[in-house]
Amino acid sequence: MKSFRRLLCTVLLLSLIVAAQAASSGPRYQPDWSSLNQRATPAWFDQAKFGIFIHWGVYSVPAYADPSSKIGESYAEWYWNHMHNQQGPTWKFHLKTYGEQVKYQDFAAHFTARLYDPDQWARLFKDAGARYVVLTSKHHDGFCLWPSPQSWNWNAGDVGPHRDLLGDLTKAVRAQGLHMGYYYSLYEWYNPLYHSDVHAYVDEHMLPQLKDLVTRYQPDILWTDGEWEQTSATWEAPKFLAWLFNDSPVKDKIVINDRWGKETRSKDGGFYTSEYSGTFNPEARAAGALHKWEEDQGIGKSFGYNREETVTDYKTPRQLIDLLVDTVSRGGNLLLDIGPTADGRIPVIMQERLLQMGAWLKVNGEAIYGSTPWKQVGEGDTVRYTRNGDAVYAIVLQWPGTGLTLRAPHPGPETTVELLGHPGALRWSQRGGALQIQVPAFDPNSGTLQYAYVFKLTHVQ
Repeated sequence: MKSFRRLLCTVLLLSLIVAAQAASSGPRYQPDWSSLNQRATPAWFDQAKFGIFIHWGVYSVPAYADPSSKIGESYAEWYWNHMHNQQGPTWKFHLKTYGEQVKYQDFAAHFTARLYDPDQWARLFKDAGARYVVLTSKHHDGFCLWPSPQSWNWNAGDVGPHRDLLGDLTKAVRAQGLHMGYYYSLYEWYNPLYHSDVHAYVDEHMLPQLKDLVTRYQPDILWTDGEWEQTSATWEAPKFLAWLFNDSPVKDKIVINDRWGKETRSKDGGFYTSEYSGTFNPEARAAGALHKWEEDQGIGKSFGYNREETVTDYKTPRQLIDLLVDTVSRGGNLLLDIGPTADGRIPVIMQERLLQMGAWLKVNGEAIYGSTPWKQVGEGDTVRYTRNGDAVYAIVLQWPGTGLTLRAPHPGPETTVELLGHPGALRWSQRGGALQIQVPAFDPNSGTLQYAYVFKLTHVQ
């Protein structure tokens, strides 16, 4: 009888352990979109609001595109693809600069990264006010920034820098307390296996490479691209994502985007992506209607470094801050791209723009980080709203002069108004249903108050 009781206790204990493990491990996702789409994007991503995109690779050697071309054709990272248009500006540049005998693959030896300082990069991103970083692990040319076993002699460990560029930056970024993620192109323009047998390419090359990237470096974000030639079923994306969410070492923290097949953008996956538009879901304000999204742009017209771009091709600090504010007010994140040079330097103008954004965020970050859209996006072209806790923030994109009139907020007897970066409360009154704020007199373009001006309102409806 004692043995039976002992056996019964053991069985009950094991049952409790199994039940506890099942409860702690969360739901099991099935390899289909109806199941995978039930997984919520981890909250840290929405709270972060601002990230740095980095396009860096073999294309950084020729570093050319015609900046007067339309968006897409102005992307220097598409150099190899653009070379095949013999009537286009890239092929004409290539003939004049390098000659017909030089192939794209020859540039890999000149992608040296000899001045690359990942710690300096990471400090810059921190000072810029970014909360996450996304590095191109592999673009459409197939060249990997880590020693990928699936891309022998076409990765930064085997040729060019002879260094794990991705791993070194990952350590430096995490040391600064930032989240680290990787862009990964599902397809490769000229991989023979892709063109001869796409299913073999997926099973023998792409999926093993993706799993190596995830298990080796354990990213916080997996930002896929190059999905548009195949369906998500051909890419075996649902199968991969079921593994990613159920069994991978990053299953609880990983954030993904929506680029998993030619039918998935703005429909399946994680956050939705817009590129050089910033108008995604602009007015969806009903509870639960606004799907998390991210706007992706370069400081200039290209993601990869483009030697042809001049200062007039780069956004001003005011334009960048306006872009950040407008995106966040509509529920999005901004992923702002930089393109380092082939030897590993971040161009000075890009550094300056990032530091200017960081200085603004140091004063006004409470209106951005962790905020949510308010009941109204803004008023006219110059006012945008966000909410954080009990406070509503009216972010004014142009200096309002001596007075600011806001019609959307409804004040009460306990309402207070502050201008972030300026000491003391501001006087206000209510006239004709509008909130009238007396703005302090000072030079708005000196000191820390520049570009956009944040009025913090409490106890308003």
